[in-house]
Amino acid sequence: MKAMVLRAPRDLGADDVERPTPGHDQVLVRVTHSGICGTDLKIYKGAIPVRHPLIMGHEMIGELVEAGDDQSHLGDRVLIDPGLYCGRCFNCRAGQTNLCPNGVLLGRDADGGFAEYVMAPRSHIFPLPDAISSRMAPLLQVVTVCLHGQRLVDVLPGQSVVVVGLGVAGQLHVQLAKARGAYPVIGITRSEWKRRVAADSGADITLPSGADGVRGVSDATSGQGADVVIESTGQVSAIADAISMARLGATLLLFGITTATEGRLPFYQLYFKELKLVNSRAAKSEDFPAAIDLVARGVLRLEPLVTHVVSLPELETAIHMLESDEDRRLKIILENT
Repeated sequence: MKAMVLRAPRDLGADDVERPTPGHDQVLVRVTHSGICGTDLKIYKGAIPVRHPLIMGHEMIGELVEAGDDQSHLGDRVLIDPGLYCGRCFNCRAGQTNLCPNGVLLGRDADGGFAEYVMAPRSHIFPLPDAISSRMAPLLQVVTVCLHGQRLVDVLPGQSVVVVGLGVAGQLHVQLAKARGAYPVIGITRSEWKRRVAADSGADITLPSGADGVRGVSDATSGQGADVVIESTGQVSAIADAISMARLGATLLLFGITTATEGRLPFYQLYFKELKLVNSRAAKSEDFPAAIDLVARGVLRLEPLVTHVVSLPELETAIHMLESDEDRRLKIILENT
């Protein structure tokens, strides 16, 4: 089968590889669409260590083509949960399957979806309703991660919520907070275009990043600060601003992946405000049916978040787009034709 293979950091190319053969309780999916995210960029650059050669890609949908003894659903469109877990360790038995120390992420620890076919456990595929188009469907994996994070902080109706960073995940956090009845929902980014996208998706207020954003949140909350602040960039400076935007006793969801090992933060505010710090990682299988339902019912809108669609052989060009400062870019979808 054709696949885009990462042979070493920044060494990516098309290759013919052996088509996987599913074993017991495994299925084979013909990948039709996949999404590119920051994790793929970090793997490509070598910032996340992986074994080589590797087929990246963990946001993927496709058609079921092999399913062992159960042939009844062949041809169905399915979404794949890329987070595999052992089911036996302490964390799995505690219901924390996303924290399984033996866990595997397809596209990072095992071959993923930037290929014609991908293999997955039968338990990790979910049927897609007709209401969700194939081009939008890879975004459902991002929805699951955002949904998992907001379930941890339990956003309540009437709470003020700030989302710092309005990339794809930040835009989804805005929509999820609105769906939970939060008010006001405030989106913050340096990009004027992304602020407009957030406003069109339901943000009550949008503000620029930095000191103006901190002052704007204070003004919008009568000087108290927000009940919940979701930091979605992973940048230390944005975490510092998020702390400053939070009210006394607020909750701070550290959603963005931070790789920095040091930085300047207003540590005294953490003490004085008695902030509840929550970190979220990945998603659980139970988040997938819920995410599919939210999108199928129109509670979440994915169309405004897909800004580019390219073919699989253009993967490296698409990854370089993530490295650029292009303002009007959100999700890039790869289409296998």
